[in-house]
Amino acid sequence: MALTALPSASAGTGGAVARRPVVTPLWRHVDVLVVAAAAALSATGVVMVYATTKNPLAVAGLNPQATMRKEALFAVIGFGAMCLVALVDYHKYLSWAPVLYAGSILMLLATFAVGHQTLGAQSWIQVGSYQVEPSEVVKVTLVLSLAALLAGRKGQVSGRMLFLVLGLSVVPFLLIYKQDALGSALVLAVVMVGMLLLAGTRGRHMVALVLVAAVGIGAVLQLGVLKQYQKDRLTTFLTAPPGVAPVNSQADPYAATIEYNLDQAKATIADGGLTGKGLFRGPQTNLSYVPNQSTDFIFTAVAEQFGFVGSSLLLALFALLIWRTWRAAMLSRDLAGTLVCIGVLSMLMFQVFENVGMTMGIMPVAGITLPFLSYGGSSMLVDWVAVGLVVNVGMRRYS
Repeated sequence: MALTALPSASAGTGGAVARRPVVTPLWRHVDVLVVAAAAALSATGVVMVYATTKNPLAVAGLNPQATMRKEALFAVIGFGAMCLVALVDYHKYLSWAPVLYAGSILMLLATFAVGHQTLGAQSWIQVGSYQVEPSEVVKVTLVLSLAALLAGRKGQVSGRMLFLVLGLSVVPFLLIYKQDALGSALVLAVVMVGMLLLAGTRGRHMVALVLVAAVGIGAVLQLGVLKQYQKDRLTTFLTAPPGVAPVNSQADPYAATIEYNLDQAKATIADGGLTGKGLFRGPQTNLSYVPNQSTDFIFTAVAEQFGFVGSSLLLALFALLIWRTWRAAMLSRDLAGTLVCIGVLSMLMFQVFENVGMTMGIMPVAGITLPFLSYGGSSMLVDWVAVGLVVNVGMRRYS
């Protein structure tokens, strides 16, 4: 809680004024812009999910609003989760980090036994009529775990500490990779690097880490560790001319859609022009020409219906959220709060850059969701929880 000094009744003959601390409610320090940006993005996501799913559901004889209602429900639950997360001092979460981390690892392991497979990735656990995606949950638990580990170093990360950080990060990375969810694994890698940079890792250690990563990536691409369709997803945007089907289309039907997805995504974005076709009036979106449009390619729906202007406003909302997250990191009362915000910042920035770049054909098709917009209850909840952590740190900066 924040304490301010206000005058009390005068005491003594000299008229000296005694001062007493007055408690300022924490809610007065909530960053309204962070919450407003997240809420606006979330609302946009619900509308875009409806725009991209209503026609396919109607054709299938289902309720056109079914998917939209689920997304709206998780948006409301996510907002509530954000409020609950903000209520408890973030230092409590850091003390619980080992338990939270272990729980998320057990959830990842459970996907191999009872996981549900979709589009080649066995990343979901079925709970009634809903699916839980542990790879989303581990994003937040890794942020908390690394923040708890690095906060006590006070800007001095030794070689031994670097190995501990790598160990904590590699375990979920490999488990998620084994689920064929390479995009989510890459998010963890970016979160780790971002937090190491702000934790005061020595330059030579970061250079060594980059060199090891470069050698590892080269080995993975050359030694057959990745499946052919995974290579296609990572490299097609660099080499394939428009309209040419992948050479392995018969061997892997999902990989065969990669270039088609990219062609349709770029055509849909171009179709929006400057101001767009209007809400629910985009022909590419209404005819479902873009596969996976409600999830990985949701940005194309925004671009077609609202054009360059609407897309720019959407990116401005993300920029606002990222800026305020950076501000919370810089104003934090301690390194632990700074690291928590930087972990969330790294996660959001990479996902936005990769997802939007992917739809434009300038980044790999890595299967990374667009925060708050892509359809998925797990991702929506995790995005709101991440915002709750940022609000938590910001509102306690005077404590």
